[in-house]
Amino acid sequence: MLVKADVCVVGGGPAGLVLALLLGRRGIDTVVLEKHETFLRDFRGDTVHPSTLQLMDELGLGEELAQLPHRIVRDFRISYEGGGTFHPADFNRLNVPHPYVMMLPQWDFLELLARHGDFALYRRCEVTAVNRRDRRVVGVTAQTPQGPVEVAAPLTVACDGRHSTVRRELGLRSKDFGAPIDVLWFRLPRSPGDPEGLAGQVGDGRLFIGIDRGEYWQLGWVVPKGGDERIRAAGLSEFRAGIAASIPWLADRVGELHSWDDVHTLTVRMDRLYRWSVPGALLIGDAAHAMSPVGGVGINLAIQDAVAAARVIGAAFDQGRPPTDRELAAVQRRRALPTAGTQLVQRAMQRGVLFPAVTGRPSRPPLPVRLLDRYPPLRTLPARVIGVGIRPEHV
Repeated sequence: MLVKADVCVVGGGPAGLVLALLLGRRGIDTVVLEKHETFLRDFRGDTVHPSTLQLMDELGLGEELAQLPHRIVRDFRISYEGGGTFHPADFNRLNVPHPYVMMLPQWDFLELLARHGDFALYRRCEVTAVNRRDRRVVGVTAQTPQGPVEVAAPLTVACDGRHSTVRRELGLRSKDFGAPIDVLWFRLPRSPGDPEGLAGQVGDGRLFIGIDRGEYWQLGWVVPKGGDERIRAAGLSEFRAGIAASIPWLADRVGELHSWDDVHTLTVRMDRLYRWSVPGALLIGDAAHAMSPVGGVGINLAIQDAVAAARVIGAAFDQGRPPTDRELAAVQRRRALPTAGTQLVQRAMQRGVLFPAVTGRPSRPPLPVRLLDRYPPLRTLPARVIGVGIRPEHV
């Protein structure tokens, strides 16, 4: 089957759907290829940041978004065993319309975007090859349950994440910054008397991150790079015991982890492409720059990439043509600074805060955490980096 379009978006995540929605509103014929049948998948980023909430208002979708089941996080606290509780980020201090992070199941967010987008969404459509003619990308080939589909488009935009098929097919080179940590994700039931919001727990060489999801906790055990193999080898009973020792109020629920199938390993990586575009194709979001989970900023950054890309692509098609190579490169020029700056902050956090917490027994928090807690106005800086970003984009 042959499908023709102005723009082929590969990947139906936040960046892909926001881009397609914006292009569709400008009358640009856009198709989105999503390899899964539904958006219903666990252990993906579920944070909607203040800048994204403002963007949804600008798109006229803010009120409907607020009606979806969600939790509000206004600060972040981290507790050190024997060292007290600290509050290094306070979103209440942000001078923005929504001074908080919304914890919202990403599948609900994506379905909302899909409902309101004027574009064609092909589910269970996995890209297998990038098609080129005279060294220019002219579309992709994808596999569906009904057979292969060829999408012909003068512009292909890869939004297919850190394991991007388009990125691999194009053979693009990246700078790998490495990462000293991985994360074991799992969930446990939440009880009415539990704490609320977003919290971290450090002690005895263990670091846990807890995300309040209303009916349950989404929990991350941060470990040194490759440390999941050692933990799994020790057995599930030791895993449960480690949780109970670090977070005593969850001790009565660790039995809900019945097998290792309930625990998912996120292999953390951080890199950035040297070039985000080639003739006929553009890469944005994690396809162009894989982010660490620190701060949960990957979604926010990817959506801002999409807004910047839509502005450039839309301006070109308004003139009756696809964007030139130079215009595609302009997206990278605009988004390179916020991407590099955010990754720099994440690398500093990984080295200075997270890695020491999972490789030793810190008697007290690192100096940056203590300073942020001692001088409340300083908490605005991490809240802004996390919640708004270095260069927020607007419709």
